[in-house]
Amino acid sequence: MAYDRPGADGLVLGVPKAAFRPSPVFLGLVALFAVSGVLTWNGYGSVRFNVFLFVVSGWLVSLCLHEYAHAVVAYRAGDRDIAHRGYLTLNPLKYTHPLLSIVLPVVVVLLGGIGLPGGAVWVDRHAIPGRLRHTLVSLAGPATNVLFTLVLVAALRIGIESGGPLEFWAGVALLAFLQLTASVLNLLPVPGLDGGNMIQPWLNPQWRKMYDLFAPYGFLLLFALLWNPRIGGWFFDAVFAVGDLLGLPSWLYATGLDLIRFWQS
Repeated sequence: MAYDRPGADGLVLGVPKAAFRPSPVFLGLVALFAVSGVLTWNGYGSVRFNVFLFVVSGWLVSLCLHEYAHAVVAYRAGDRDIAHRGYLTLNPLKYTHPLLSIVLPVVVVLLGGIGLPGGAVWVDRHAIPGRLRHTLVSLAGPATNVLFTLVLVAALRIGIESGGPLEFWAGVALLAFLQLTASVLNLLPVPGLDGGNMIQPWLNPQWRKMYDLFAPYGFLLLFALLWNPRIGGWFFDAVFAVGDLLGLPSWLYATGLDLIRFWQS
């Protein structure tokens, strides 16, 4: 999405152009993703550790782009101050809760192989007019995950036929599976998560008040739902079914999950 043209003073609607430049932290993550991918492809060093770096750095890059999508749509929708909060630089250290945004999703990936939704960029909802714009701001992040899922699955289905190391494609398959689980989780109508925030503007005042009461506990509610054997079973059955429909080999992303746990070798 294009920004407004900068003026002669180097400002975009009163915001310094530096507020729109990718941060060194994000560029470092992209570089790590590329280098670890090359190392994995060529089999240099510890392949398991290379796949670990490849998947984790790729997942963190996608988290940054997920939150960036929220921020850029919010900026275009009317929240100009979001640029001052650093969210348009793709710097994960600027997020509201770095522990929830970065550390927790990585831990869940390593232990459970699930693409847990990341933390949050803080959006000034009062600066954004109209319910549809609020919904689009919330939809932007999950839409990014859906796009990544489709791109990675397409790359996998095209690339694996041309050969290459199994470990590399296992890492790509795991990244695709993480994006798929993140897409489904983010679209669940849970208060405080993107799916819930998409419908919140359309609720009547009474239901919206109840929604806002539960929104701060969205992560806990999500864990409680997934912990329930029946609901958790429905969720994973749905994810596996979509993965099969897309042609994502379950054995391949299971191999990727085994590889990133290099400490178990």
